[in-house]
Amino acid sequence: VTVICTLIGVPLAYVTARYSFRGKALIALLPLITLVIPEVIAAQTWLMMLGNNGLITKFLREFGIRLPSFYGWFGLITSMSFIYYTYVYIGTVAAIGKFDVQLEEAAQSLGTPPGRARLKVMLPVILPAILASALLVFTMTVGNFAISIILSHGMPLLSVATYQAAVSEGTTSITMQSTLASVSVLIVMSVLFLNRWIVSRGRYEIVQGRGARPVPLEGLRGLMVAAPAGLVVAISLLPLVTIALGAFTKARGPVMQWGTWTFENLERVFVTAPGPLLNSLLYAGIATFISIAFSAVVSYLVVKKPNVLTTWVDYISAIPLALSGTVLGVGLLAAFNGGWLPLTGTSAIIVMAYVVRRMPFGMRNAQATLHNIPNSIEEASISLGSPPVRTFFRVVLPIMLPAVASATILTWTTTVAELSASILVYSGGRETLPIQIFRLIDSGLMAYASAYGLVLVAVILIPVILANRLFGIDVFSSK
Repeated sequence: VTVICTLIGVPLAYVTARYSFRGKALIALLPLITLVIPEVIAAQTWLMMLGNNGLITKFLREFGIRLPSFYGWFGLITSMSFIYYTYVYIGTVAAIGKFDVQLEEAAQSLGTPPGRARLKVMLPVILPAILASALLVFTMTVGNFAISIILSHGMPLLSVATYQAAVSEGTTSITMQSTLASVSVLIVMSVLFLNRWIVSRGRYEIVQGRGARPVPLEGLRGLMVAAPAGLVVAISLLPLVTIALGAFTKARGPVMQWGTWTFENLERVFVTAPGPLLNSLLYAGIATFISIAFSAVVSYLVVKKPNVLTTWVDYISAIPLALSGTVLGVGLLAAFNGGWLPLTGTSAIIVMAYVVRRMPFGMRNAQATLHNIPNSIEEASISLGSPPVRTFFRVVLPIMLPAVASATILTWTTTVAELSASILVYSGGRETLPIQIFRLIDSGLMAYASAYGLVLVAVILIPVILANRLFGIDVFSSK
């Protein structure tokens, strides 16, 4: 998956950064939308398209074309690749945009062919960004739960095996689930160290320079570039189209009656069984508030009041970035099953799982902003008689607000779609939207799952759109 995502994301980033052609603006923007599609919905919609009775499968079958079963490696690699390539695309296009084209021009002036100049000059400079993006894809693939458990069908995958061990062992014995969780963490940490070692072996700095002006492509040349790029983007956006169609399609049990429309599926979400929607809004709202409040205060102490304790807090807060959701869920079950604070089976443990998983987003955003705030501003306020706490709320916090607002939206969008940790710690009556969607998919009720999925996408997208329109917050730039 990591290799395929790199092979898709890097060329797509290159053509959108270095060439100008008809439809480029749309092709460059649309991949970002895939970032707000929850993985459980992506797995469901790919099944609705390419499953045994999927739309595309049935269409091709009429022409005698039989696709391999979408369950197993084919489905896993296909669905993950068209979701995760966006991360490589974003990281690479930003690196190419900052590349000093004068270095490439100097190499060509010395007789180096253009293609070789790019490989010898530009590739080493953007390599750290590519490696970092590929590392992110690798860690997300290793820790992926939603797609893996829906499409693996008995294949031995770490995240699924950890979940199954947790379900079978319960909270009385955690031997196997702890072992599998440890293996997952070991793999991710090994790749982190490998990436750090590779990048540290070279120098990749560009002190100053100018970016390349996009080369205009028209006619057949423009079409030859735009067509494959547009095809990749269109395929990656198919889940959104499918989920919208499925939400309004009638069904008899697991059988979708395509072309027959109804509002009954959405009626179930809002009227008959609104519990998952209400739970998601409540739990994600509380978790987002706690995460952002904690991140703002702790980041201030880490950056502006550094000491041994804050240094350790900073390190500990970054640990969840290396943990998959299933690993975190196992840890929470082991820690809070009994003792002085038994939280297993309560809403509090779901909120805790959300907070621990997503708090690093707020920490990184807040710290980046605080590093840019001169200490003299705070010192001037204190010298005028304002207490440190009041100075923080009246001087520092207003400057941090844009980053805090961006982190709030980002935390919300990722929290409300969380499945891998919450599915291990939830109890009956506390289902969230992703958990309910997963249960409906497992029961084969794709129409109901589509309705809940469409509402989940709306719950994610509406705050993002409002934040951009009303406050000019670009959530994707903070990813």
